[in-house]
Parts: sequence; C-alpha cells; structure tokens
Amino acid sequence: MGKTIIQQARGHGSFTYRVRRRAYIYEISYPRLDVSGKAKVIGLINSAGHTAPLAKIRINDKVFYIPACQGLVENQEMEIDGTTVALGNIMKLKDIPNDTPIFNIEIRPGDGGKMVRTSGNYTTIIKRTEKTATLLLSSKKEVELSKECRATIGKVAGQGRKLKPVLKAGKKWHMMKARNKLWPRTSAVKFNAVDHPFGGGRGKRIKSKIAKNNAPPGAKVGHLHPRRTGKRK
Repeated sequence: MGKTIIQQARGHGSFTYRVRRRAYIYEISYPRLDVSGKAKVIGLINSAGHTAPLAKIRINDKVFYIPACQGLVENQEMEIDGTTVALGNIMKLKDIPNDTPIFNIEIRPGDGGKMVRTSGNYTTIIKRTEKTATLLLSSKKEVELSKECRATIGKVAGQGRKLKPVLKAGKKWHMMKARNKLWPRTSAVKFNAVDHPFGGGRGKRIKSKIAKNNAPPGAKVGHLHPRRTGKRK
C-alpha cells in the first residue's frame, strides 16, 4: 500500500510538519511613524526563531522588539527619528550619512523593518537622489528605497555564529527543529518508489527534472520555475 510522500505530508500540516509557534512570539517592528524621542533598552532576549538576539525597547508606554546591534547593553538610551548618528539609534535614511553601517531597514515607510536582519549583517548607503537612497547589500545587489524609510545604526549582533562547529547531530536536530526546517535531508534517489517520484533504484543516471507548473504536490519535484536550463557555456 502506498504512502503519502513527504511533500504532501508537509503541505497537509500535521504536528510533525508544523512550525513551533513559541519560537515566533516576538515580532520585529518599529514604533509608529509619528513616535519619536528618547527610548530605553529594557532587555536583551534570546529568540529561537531569530539568528540574532533581540532588543526589547520602551518608548513612552510602548514596547517593541528589534535585532540587537553589536555593543548594545541593557538600560542604554537611544534616539528614535533623531539626527544624531550613534550606535542603536533609529533614523530615516535621509538623515544617515553615506557609508554608515545600518540594518533592519524598512522597504516602505512604516512597515517595521524587513531587510538586513540576520546576525552579523549590515549594509550602507552608496548614493542618493532627491527622493531615494541606494543601498549596497551583502549580496552585491543594489536596492533603491525611499528616504523616509527607517533603519538602525550599527551591525546586527551575533557575528561569527556559523564559525562554531556543530559537534553532535542531536544539537543540529534541535537547531533545525526550532525553525521547523526539514532535517536530516535524504537524497530523493535513495527513497522508495512509493515515497518519491525519483525513488525506486532505477535510473540512477540523474538528470535535472523541470516540474510542470500545474503538477500536483506529489509530483512537483526537481527544478521549480527555473530561471534558465541547460549547461552553462
């Protein structure tokens, strides 16, 4: 009797393949656009769902969470929507000088910060126009954003996270489980025929397969919507 293959099981959303909600109880955001002034770091939090520690910040009677920057300490004061370039301050791109390291950048003014949030990451402003600022990301890609978007001064804490070796498979399993990642990952050609379209032991001379756009979940395997095919010349 056949089994439900792994793509179908994950899409169904059983307890085995369901994200651990507790890992994502902290939502990264900035205060509203009309909020400005002095704020205070009231705590640093280790969040299982994020690669960097989070800073819990209070301004007036509002509390929000952002990735902590390198060098940030508890009870530190910071400025929101000011003009002073200092570690941890939240400023608009129009007030930040070029080549200043920044992170947690808004794509649209008021969205709370969507870009450059992983541990050790940062970016800089390389050029400006009358209404926009261009950023150079770590992937060497340039992104043009409105000058009204906000960002945090500094670099995200947790640099060197991947340099420490994972010595035990058990630790790696817990690390991946915290973010609901499928691990350990088995090669598709090693599956049984009932568990995967590539399985069964036949046709070990593997060729890349381009899945059809309308293929059902059980058959949509291989390259999904590839940008290009064929051998590079």
